[in-house]
Amino acid sequence: MENRVIKNFHIHLYFNKTTIQVAKDLAKEIHQKFSISIGTFHERNVGPHPRWSVQLSVPTDLFGEILSFVAVNRKDLIVFTHPDTGNNLIDHTANAIWMGEMLGLNLEIFD
Repeated sequence: MENRVIKNFHIHLYFNKTTIQVAKDLAKEIHQKFSISIGTFHERNVGPHPRWSVQLSVPTDLFGEILSFVAVNRKDLIVFTHPDTGNNLIDHTANAIWMGEMLGLNLEIFD
């Protein structure tokens, strides 16, 4: 088994036009509480993501606390989480964590 160093984690909040404000409110609360970086709110599918999304970049030392906060405050948002080890395919598949519905990702971009 290969042991890769985790640089950080990405938490992706998935939303649509009726849930975008829920995602913005949650991201704002996370930013204020934990002082982490919040990415762009993409109102289109970006990269491997099958829904509109925003990425939260989470340092490894805060991951457990932030993921716990997201778990109980996500309302009905689908949340996709993965480590950043540099191996995108493995990070987005074998090492992924889902909250809510598990969606199919566009993994062809990692070929």
